[in-house]
Amino acid sequence: MAGLKLEGLKKSYGAVDVIHGVDLEIRQGEFIVFVGPSGCGKSTLLRMIAGLEEITAGTLEIDGMVVNDVPPSKRGIAMVFQSYALYPHMTVYDNMAFGLRIAGQSNDEIDRRVRSAASILQLEDYLDRLPKALSGGQRQRVAIGRAICRDPKVFLFDEPLSNLDAALRVATRIEIAKLNESMPETTMIYVTHDQVEAMTLADRIVVLSKGVIEQVGPPMELYDRPQNLFVAQFIGSPAMNIIPGTIESTGDSATIAFANGKSVETGIAVADADKGRKASFGVRPEDLVATTGDDFLFEGTVSIVEALGEVTLLYVEDLTEDEPIIAKMPGHQQVRRGDKLRFTADKAKLHLFDTAGNTYRR
Repeated sequence: MAGLKLEGLKKSYGAVDVIHGVDLEIRQGEFIVFVGPSGCGKSTLLRMIAGLEEITAGTLEIDGMVVNDVPPSKRGIAMVFQSYALYPHMTVYDNMAFGLRIAGQSNDEIDRRVRSAASILQLEDYLDRLPKALSGGQRQRVAIGRAICRDPKVFLFDEPLSNLDAALRVATRIEIAKLNESMPETTMIYVTHDQVEAMTLADRIVVLSKGVIEQVGPPMELYDRPQNLFVAQFIGSPAMNIIPGTIESTGDSATIAFANGKSVETGIAVADADKGRKASFGVRPEDLVATTGDDFLFEGTVSIVEALGEVTLLYVEDLTEDEPIIAKMPGHQQVRRGDKLRFTADKAKLHLFDTAGNTYRR
């Protein structure tokens, strides 16, 4: 098994630069998730690691060896694609064994690896079936099993759950989590646009935007301490409420003033030089609490109520004309459109960003 090191990795298509000097170290046995919006470069970066995209500049090391010019088959990687890419005329067993046969492995070794992978993925009862007789989730497990059989140094997953329905995505995500637990020394890199997958699977998340890394860290670190406005709004669902304002007072607990004249003490330290500057105030929907007191952050009229069972989303017209404040309240809420509510939040849960989008640190 192996770790990886990316130094100054770049990818260009002619005059168009898509990956801009990525630096990243991945330790052996880590489960790393690349996440970001469509077009951020996460799949391109994964394909560069796999050897399916040529590296324009920089170096890629796998297990201490530079592999820029090493073909995919010699890199010690196995990739699971978005599409299952199974041979329809072959049984599950033969699909999983095919790569080993091409590599010249003995029949005994092939049988051992296939049955071991099938046991890990609970596919023992399906080895004689054709892909057409399997569900989507089972087909994806076969594709993962085929990768396991190769005994690679690094597993690469390129949005493997995106073709599955909601229930199958949950079930297969659990299977991948179990697979990771059963192979603690195996390095895995997983690409997704689904932050739930990222938050639940990753040891560390790599947030990408426009071909650069915005932040790397454990899931809850990115959630609790985003380095910038992009990460703050990308991680979390619904997205963090962001309200523009002006730094009114500085010090250990700066105050920000909003367009409606309301001022809020943030509990966040801001230097005196930033007094009077524009800033963005942030609070997550799930951190808002309804209050009847005078010490509140927001006051507004409910415009939309989304009752989801386990939570209720309230859209409250408050500080801006374009975007309502969203409050994520637990369970059923006896709230109707037109109700006027006040909300507060623990100061430790508040965020503040400067004009460049960087976080003011506590």
